[in-house]
Amino acid sequence: MKHLVGKKLLKKVEFMNDKVEVRKLSVSEVLEIQELVKAAAKSKNEESSLSLLRDIIRMSVVGADEISDDDFQTFPLAELNELSEKILAFSGMGAPAAGN
Repeated sequence: MKHLVGKKLLKKVEFMNDKVEVRKLSVSEVLEIQELVKAAAKSKNEESSLSLLRDIIRMSVVGADEISDDDFQTFPLAELNELSEKILAFSGMGAPAAGN
């Protein structure tokens, strides 16, 4: 099993009528996201929810770490929410997303 340490699992998912490659989050990344979710839930600031979406997507989507906060503002919110749900489901958090 030692040879599997650090192995990256990838999956292509639909995003805005195209495909993006998503990396399954590690245990430490899932724990980090859980902490971010707790912090966002305590905050009444709408920006904290958008920040959480950006963090989840940047952690998992290949190449998303190159997208600026301003670039994220150009995506439809519903599409970002759907993508983050697919990421979380693929990583074992929450219910599996439909069609995946």
